[in-house]
Amino acid sequence: MYLERVNEPGDLRDLSYDEIDALAGEIRDFVVAAVSETGGHLGSNLGAVELTLALHRVFESPTDAILWDTGHQAYVHKIVTGRRALFEQLRQAGGMSGYPSREESRHDHIENSHASTVLSYAYGMAVARDAGVDDHRHIVAVIGDGAMTGGLAYEALNNLGHSKRQVIIVLNDNGRSYAPTVSNLSANSQGADERAGHPSLPDKLTDKLAHALTDIRLNPVYVRRQRRLEDFLSNLPAIGPQAEKAMEGFKAGVREFLQPPSFFEALGVRYVGPVDGHNVADMEAAFRNAEELSAEGPIVVHVLTQKGRGYPPAEDDDEKHLHDAPVFDPIQGPPKAVPTGYTQAFAESVIKVAEQDPRIVAITAAMPGPTGLIPFQEHFPDRFFDVGIAEQHAVAGAAGMAMWGLRPIVAIYSTFLSRAWDQVLYDVALHRLPVIFCLDRAGITGPDGASHHGLYDMALLSKVPGMRVFAPSSAQELHQMLDDAASLADHGPVSIRYPRGSARQVADHEVGVGLHARKARDGDGSVCILAVGRMLEFALKAADELAAEGIAATVWDPRCCAPLDPAMIADAAAHRAVVTVEDGIREGGIGMMMFDQIGAIAPAVPVEILGVPTLFVPHGDPKQILARFRLDTAGIAATVRSLHA
Repeated sequence: MYLERVNEPGDLRDLSYDEIDALAGEIRDFVVAAVSETGGHLGSNLGAVELTLALHRVFESPTDAILWDTGHQAYVHKIVTGRRALFEQLRQAGGMSGYPSREESRHDHIENSHASTVLSYAYGMAVARDAGVDDHRHIVAVIGDGAMTGGLAYEALNNLGHSKRQVIIVLNDNGRSYAPTVSNLSANSQGADERAGHPSLPDKLTDKLAHALTDIRLNPVYVRRQRRLEDFLSNLPAIGPQAEKAMEGFKAGVREFLQPPSFFEALGVRYVGPVDGHNVADMEAAFRNAEELSAEGPIVVHVLTQKGRGYPPAEDDDEKHLHDAPVFDPIQGPPKAVPTGYTQAFAESVIKVAEQDPRIVAITAAMPGPTGLIPFQEHFPDRFFDVGIAEQHAVAGAAGMAMWGLRPIVAIYSTFLSRAWDQVLYDVALHRLPVIFCLDRAGITGPDGASHHGLYDMALLSKVPGMRVFAPSSAQELHQMLDDAASLADHGPVSIRYPRGSARQVADHEVGVGLHARKARDGDGSVCILAVGRMLEFALKAADELAAEGIAATVWDPRCCAPLDPAMIADAAAHRAVVTVEDGIREGGIGMMMFDQIGAIAPAVPVEILGVPTLFVPHGDPKQILARFRLDTAGIAATVRSLHA
């Protein structure tokens, strides 16, 4: 077992290539076994095994900073930096994070779990290093898994090339984000994968020529001679400028024909590749030469990998190559991922509203499966748009569609909508456009931690002029809200936020309509509970407990959080005490809006606001996290008792 001998990166450097190959197999087996016990990101890590080993054999972490974009591909990095034993508690409360963590290891420099940011970190770190305030040597930024579809990556590339900062960029091209990558820069496109088994003769010749040129371009001797040739041509009497331009034109033509370096080099970033991302020797040679070439400025090493490599269930998963997985049997592999709960309710509803209204289109940012849009895509392929990991573009594009008569539905995770806040506010709301935002994974999500809880959507969106903010308490409520939103959008944007996991199933008489709240339980006028969205289930159970103790609490389902229903506010103000409950940020949230409006009617009525405090909530079991903040049955009941006493 070679894996047991690897406790730090230095342990890799004495292994032969045959031993490294054996180690790679052991690591894949270990990752599959670990993720099968806890759930986590699988496909991206299986594809990055050899890449990670090559990086740590060439660069000396942490003196050389290895930075991971979309940090879910850093499991192998964690293994070789001494955290193998911690995988027993991967993504568990108090255990190891599923992303890089500065608290865990000196080898983790950034806690990065949202895509397309690493090149900006690298640029800033290079500035600090060059200013002499940081002693890191090389800065290696690993970006991929679809992250090059995000606009921030291109902004950083532009600055890196312009400033000539010494950064080594490793483009881990597996042709996918969650879904197939939406990008012409990817050499691993779906079509290429499908053709891989039967390459044509021109394809073979092109591939050989591309690799031959890569070998040449990585050779420092070639680079020095190229510089001398360029200087010689530019200094030729009379024809120097023309000769230099002719040489550049010839080089550009070759690049354009064979590979995508012309894009990078137009930004001032040298490009080499593609390199086989499962051949450690080839990658080591490329990385060592990139070390030397980076003295002249940033350089991209384009590495081709296979997401899910080495584990048949992942390789055979056409949708996502087991990008992420729940707890599963490692021999059989995880069951096919299908939408459940609120996501399933959305998947069904969006098809129904689209059947009724031909103006309805659906937009997602690289996550058609997790947001439940694959059935929509199958029903309406011409009305479905996956824009890649580009939330700002998704929302601004939706604004353009809405301006010219369409009814866009933007399906996105709550945590990722914050990346497009400017577009929501000034491109959609300012123009009062009919865009519908459907926000999955709202509230406490659990094992992915602080960066993935959807805590801010209600507080933010409720401050957007003209925005209607809905929170369904059941699958049937979500059906009704999406149907209502199609017509409410005539007067401006609408958002519907719903949590991960199971959804309550209720009868027709337990469903509201339009902007109206619904009284779910009558009380005796002592205490009123206003429970937002999924919190209604806990509030009703708390009311049952309290009723057995002689406390008859009124329970309201607000349904629409902005604007709040005046009838609900008036009824709450008529009680002797009020409790508001929401699984979003407390400060500036919906409960505080309720408090203000109740106070305007009955300032003497005490209002207890339950919500998530202003802090970064770590990963853990969602039920335990909710209980910690009194956002469960016991917490709500205890709060009511304290007010009733």
